Amino acid sequence: MKTYTYSETEQYILEIPGFAGKHTLEETKKLLRKAVGDKIPGKVIHIAGTNGKGSVCAYLSSILLESGLSVGMFLSPHLETMRERICIGNEMISEEEFVDVFCRIKEIVDEDNHPSFFEFLFLMAMAYFKEKEPDYIILETGMGGRLDATNAIEKPALCIITEIGYDHMQYLGNTIEAITAEKAGIIKAGVPVIFFDKRQKCTEILTQYVKKARSSAFFIGNNNILDVNINNKSIDFSLETGYYNYVSLSLNTTAPYQTENAALAVCAAERLENTKVTPQSIEKGLWAMYWPGRMEEVLPGIYLDGAHNEDGIEAFLHAVRCDSCQGKRLLLFGVVADKRYEAMAFQIAESQLFGEVALTCLETDRSASIDRLKTVWKQYGSLHCSFHESAKEAYRQLISCKEAEDVIYIAGSLYLVGQMKSLIGKADYDSDETIVQMNNG
Repeated sequence: MKTYTYSETEQYILEIPGFAGKHTLEETKKLLRKAVGDKIPGKVIHIAGTNGKGSVCAYLSSILLESGLSVGMFLSPHLETMRERICIGNEMISEEEFVDVFCRIKEIVDEDNHPSFFEFLFLMAMAYFKEKEPDYIILETGMGGRLDATNAIEKPALCIITEIGYDHMQYLGNTIEAITAEKAGIIKAGVPVIFFDKRQKCTEILTQYVKKARSSAFFIGNNNILDVNINNKSIDFSLETGYYNYVSLSLNTTAPYQTENAALAVCAAERLENTKVTPQSIEKGLWAMYWPGRMEEVLPGIYLDGAHNEDGIEAFLHAVRCDSCQGKRLLLFGVVADKRYEAMAFQIAESQLFGEVALTCLETDRSASIDRLKTVWKQYGSLHCSFHESAKEAYRQLISCKEAEDVIYIAGSLYLVGQMKSLIGKADYDSDETIVQMNNG
């Protein structure tokens, strides 16, 4: 049997989209049984939605860890390394373990009917969790829900559906009703469902699916989130869930949208009805949560946010309006071509929040082209825009004109967030200066 290095396994998985198609759910179930047997290791919490899935996963995991429970997480996408997708507790899978579990899955797959990129990683994660035997497994869907590989889990302990909006419409449908129906496909008979009551149409459809499955639904809305106070580096708020009234919860972020994701995680933690989960462990877990790329201050005055669709941009702009910036706001923006970026550009221009916008291509063949970016953005004559072939070039442009009290925001795509985390990680930073000078390499 061939031995692999970590870089070889990553390259193999990255090449899968070139030769493998998506399996049916029944085929994925058969492969899952080969990978883990008949018994799933740990109680599964299944999470679907358009925005906020990763944050809800992270908040819930942090709460469970603070409660003294072990947690496995399967997430997507990754920002810098594929290993981010498979975690036990706060630690991603090691390179050695990644290679080992890759080889085990490769042995059981049929090369003539090979799993897709996402399916292969899902099987790797489940095989890894089989070995580690965590108390809970948190599974984040990829795009939809109904046909998602993670939906091969037949009896999760809990289902969570986060905010639903317009995204991946070429796969999920052109209406909010169609997209909601795809997300609702994770709902199982008798399995409790938690969702955020934000769009009436979504709530109506999800309620219908819950009734059809004879499940119980717990929904939480903005009326449950009270007394929100945004501080310099944190948010304080109160929360009513029906189980407890929390009067002093704090989040280690300045992004208002995270109160919604935290509220979902709290409600989910309560509905697990595990005696180790207490109001105290919930409070500590929320504060301890760290989630990269969500209004993340990577350097003083430089923020990354993974807003990549209209609802995400709306939430991002709300967070920017609530900031404490005393100077100008500068934006580095890049987007993939299959998003509704014309609408996103309109939202940003209409907000009048940014003194300069640097538009960039991304390091992916999915990126919107420079010509297309120019066509879309130049119609907003009052907005000062520059256009760049690379994120590095765009970043240097903003850094060159950034003054001490200015703030740089980087948003538009998780591809961009990942690129910038890598680029900024290689930068020289002088703590006595606000300006960051990047290495030439």
